[in-house]
Amino acid sequence: MKKRVVITGAAGFIGSHLSETLLDRGYDVIGIDNLLTGDTANIAHLANHDLSMDSRSPRASSRGDFTFIKHDVTNYIYVEGPVDYVLHWASPASPIDYLELPIPTLKVGALGTHKALGLAKAKNAVFVIASTSEVYGDPLEHPQKETYWGNVNPVGPRGVYDEAKRFAEAMTMAYHRYHGLDTKIVRIFNTYGPRMRLNDGRAVPAFMSQALRNEDVTIFGDGSQTRSFTYVTDLVDGIIRLMLSKENDPINIGNPREMTIKEIAETIIRMTGSTSKLVYRPLPTDDPKIRQPDITRARTLLGFEPKVPLEEGLVHTIEYFRTKI
Repeated sequence: MKKRVVITGAAGFIGSHLSETLLDRGYDVIGIDNLLTGDTANIAHLANHDLSMDSRSPRASSRGDFTFIKHDVTNYIYVEGPVDYVLHWASPASPIDYLELPIPTLKVGALGTHKALGLAKAKNAVFVIASTSEVYGDPLEHPQKETYWGNVNPVGPRGVYDEAKRFAEAMTMAYHRYHGLDTKIVRIFNTYGPRMRLNDGRAVPAFMSQALRNEDVTIFGDGSQTRSFTYVTDLVDGIIRLMLSKENDPINIGNPREMTIKEIAETIIRMTGSTSKLVYRPLPTDDPKIRQPDITRARTLLGFEPKVPLEEGLVHTIEYFRTKI
């Protein structure tokens, strides 16, 4: 029998790519999303099996089936039949989202994680949670290892996301230790690629949207703050490697190539052929000054290595954004 995977937040940017890749590998996928920040356009093609291969291909018959359920996972989650994996990806995930939706962000991190863990426990399924580099806050350690406990302001405007994810990690480990559930925690660093929202508010979609319209490209702060950008296919590869592993402690998945916000903005302006100019605005409260993953554990334990160079990933992302502008 095909393995069955439940993915919460399946209509989101990363959730939809996870769904597509797992279907392509022969898993049956049940996608759950309340569409608060997700979009059915990201998964519409999955229901029709319109994936990367011709339907006459010998491999086509091994593709999985996709089922979508519109549901708020802060409420009880019911799925009929066996489930082998539960991947909990539901959450607002950009500063614009969690500043506008602070209560839903906290609820999905706490109640949603509790309900998703309950489903995994009831089905004796492997549980994988999408955590984030934001658990490190504005880090005092660089690069950030999984052993670093972070520098987070719990009452600042970003605290609703940071603490929701930190609580979700704590609950996940409690289910692992107390109930013996096989759980995985992936700490995701900045990721980009097709299906990001134009109004996402994160650096790559914001810069691309402005550059493709030849508008001023807005940089918050002086642009010297750093980030490390991972193309979405590399991230998905790392997530699935972790899902299939025996590891239970948190693991960073990201690309250790570090660059300044100004550098990524200038790269996007150059690659889009834009006439945009850089403009500067005040840095938001608690915005991290540095961010770079130490991926030693992912390399050693999972055999993970990011493969897509930044410029190559940006080409694919720009192509997608051109269709949306």
